[in-house]
Amino acid sequence: MRNASQAMRREPLLRLAKRDDIPLAKAWAIRIASIFVALFLGGGLVMITGYNPLSVYKAMFNGCFGTPLAIQQTIKLAIPLLGAAVAIAPAFKMKFWNIGVEGQLTMGAVFSTYFALYYHDKLPHTVLLVVMCAAGALGGGLWGVIPALFRSRWGTNETLFTLMLNYIAIGIVKYLQGGPWEKQPRGTQQIGLFKQAARMPTVWNVTVGVFIVLALAVLMFLYLKYTKHGYEIAVVGESEPTARYAGIHVPAVVVRTMFVSGAVAGIVGFIMVSGVNYTLSDSVAGGVGFTGITVAWLAQLNTFAMVVISYLLAMLTKGASTINTVTGNMIPASMSDMLTGLILFCMLGSEFFIRYRMIWRKKAGKAAAKEASAE
Repeated sequence: MRNASQAMRREPLLRLAKRDDIPLAKAWAIRIASIFVALFLGGGLVMITGYNPLSVYKAMFNGCFGTPLAIQQTIKLAIPLLGAAVAIAPAFKMKFWNIGVEGQLTMGAVFSTYFALYYHDKLPHTVLLVVMCAAGALGGGLWGVIPALFRSRWGTNETLFTLMLNYIAIGIVKYLQGGPWEKQPRGTQQIGLFKQAARMPTVWNVTVGVFIVLALAVLMFLYLKYTKHGYEIAVVGESEPTARYAGIHVPAVVVRTMFVSGAVAGIVGFIMVSGVNYTLSDSVAGGVGFTGITVAWLAQLNTFAMVVISYLLAMLTKGASTINTVTGNMIPASMSDMLTGLILFCMLGSEFFIRYRMIWRKKAGKAAAKEASAE
């Protein structure tokens, strides 16, 4: 008994233990419970403003599904989110923290825009779109290779490097907006709208780019799970020394993977300029590169799960944006951002409880006492 009491004194009040495994049903129960917790906490915020939380949540739901136009707008928001998350997947699986999807997407849009502006009357419609897509993939891929080369050669920090490249890409677009690509008359600081030949066709008022992104999600899943390259990415991510011992050329894998990651982001950039905005601007990425990290993390880098999560986040964004309009500006727009952030925070927090379990000292003490009495 004395040993048990000494163990209790040494044991902290609360400690965390990593879960070896958790049933799939229990994991999803935790995730669903986190959403209800977020809705409850968000309801408290809404009540402070004097509004009925149920009415506000109903307005959010109608903002996503109330009309065909609302559904179309939600899908448009989900397209770049899913594309950014898919682009992040191979780099994060390799433990290369690519925070530069915004810049890679932007440079893909820049490369695509060049052909939209100067070849719209020289190439057939379908050929032009294929060329623009290939150019976008090349532009995004090359932008992704830059930090990969620096890390492989000089061991630079890829997080800071990719983040800084985002701002350089935006600066390039700003130069083009006010320089060689500025539309006439001068002084607008804008690039003109694309001609019809450089625009993607639409289905049900939604760009066919949605099918391209869904195809990328499927292909990325197969690439990471069933190909030799995907296996090498996983090995490098687990341990670079082990990968070298196994004969894998780590720098080549890093560069190749970042080209793939950047190329996917570049294709998303092509979709944004050719199928959504019909022009290039410095806000073409719109922050989806950073939100895509949340999508990829919640999906545990499973691209099929990314499809569901990106649409859920698009629903939150679209629904929250209608609150201010429905309440006659009585609820500030910042409240919508707070609700969205709160839900995201709870969803991310649920992953902590899926991966770890809390052990209280009282329970540990009882276990030690039982062991002592058994002896």
